[in-house]
Amino acid sequence: MFSFFKKKFGSKPQTVEDTPPITAPQPESSSLAAPPVAPSPVVPSAAAPAEPELVVTTPAMTPEPPTVAVAVAVEPPVRKSWLDKLKAGLRKTGASIATVFTGTQIDDALYEDLESALLMADTGVKATQHLLDDLKRRVKDSKTTEPAAVKGLLVESLVSLLAPLQKPLVIGQYKPTVIMVAGVNGAGKTTSIGKLTRHLANAGASVLLAAADTFRAAAREQLGVWADRNTVDIISQDGGDPAAVSFDAVSAGKARGRDVVLVDTAGRLPTQLHLMEELKKIKRVIQKTGPMEDSAATPSVPTSDNPIDARVPPHEILLVIDGNTGQNALAQVKAFDEALGLTGLIVTKLDGTAKGGVLAAIARERPIPVYFIGVGEKLEDLETFNAREFAQALLS
Repeated sequence: MFSFFKKKFGSKPQTVEDTPPITAPQPESSSLAAPPVAPSPVVPSAAAPAEPELVVTTPAMTPEPPTVAVAVAVEPPVRKSWLDKLKAGLRKTGASIATVFTGTQIDDALYEDLESALLMADTGVKATQHLLDDLKRRVKDSKTTEPAAVKGLLVESLVSLLAPLQKPLVIGQYKPTVIMVAGVNGAGKTTSIGKLTRHLANAGASVLLAAADTFRAAAREQLGVWADRNTVDIISQDGGDPAAVSFDAVSAGKARGRDVVLVDTAGRLPTQLHLMEELKKIKRVIQKTGPMEDSAATPSVPTSDNPIDARVPPHEILLVIDGNTGQNALAQVKAFDEALGLTGLIVTKLDGTAKGGVLAAIARERPIPVYFIGVGEKLEDLETFNAREFAQALLS
């Protein structure tokens, strides 16, 4: 179960009868395996009384299994593994910033070098100025005199700036929860949908995919591969209208009782106005499927102050952006937000880029929640965004 979900799917309360008896842990079948262990005693029952010779055991014949060694071998800290990947991915961005703090004194030259390093990392003018002003205030308040200590203060300043971007993706309030995904060609949109599908499936959610990217050749086949890999259904049409495919998929998700419907839209540049209009059409057509079932005690309904019924899909509109594009990614966020009203972001390809500071620019100029960040092509290389983890990895 991942932290970004509101509730588990398909789980049921555990009763005393369901609770398995507590037994001694057994070693894994690996090189760490212990010598053979004597059979456990058979508990007598009314139906089949236990044989006396099976009840008797000899303590000397039951060696203690190496539980500590096995636990270390088979239960690695998953989040720590992710943090190591994040640090490695952001190393190129952080290296240029970290060299600023290798001097011997805190002076104007240090702040000038830091300003240049932040701008080179595509932090943006507004975010860079904000970080510098906040850092100088922290240095003055803490009476810091060592340049190395300033680095730690910069981490805290960056965490404070990125904190508004840290927000969980809520799944389960509406059934189905309809998520519309947009992005420019090459940003990793369809791949991110596949990874997100795996996250949702692992959390127990039933997912239906909508192949509404009928503009790009082989997009439907690519999404079909992800559907097969994650064992989920997909709604598609050969050369069909994207809005019609989206409508059919949402209607099917509603009829089949799916938890989530993920709509893959065609990649396009924000300057392609006719294609941006098509995105708006897809959103309008999805809205015509009507309000979804609300599991909340007090369902959201339109009022004079809030004319929008939150139950009407799409409930989430996500934009996938390429972390390598720097300030161009910020321009994409602004354009798609104005056209669709974005609710969240997925930032991909942060591994090996020197422009990882773009999240600071987004936080300062268009603070839309970042639900996930990616540092590779594998399924486990997409994880939930944490402001402190990102700041520490960037400046490690």
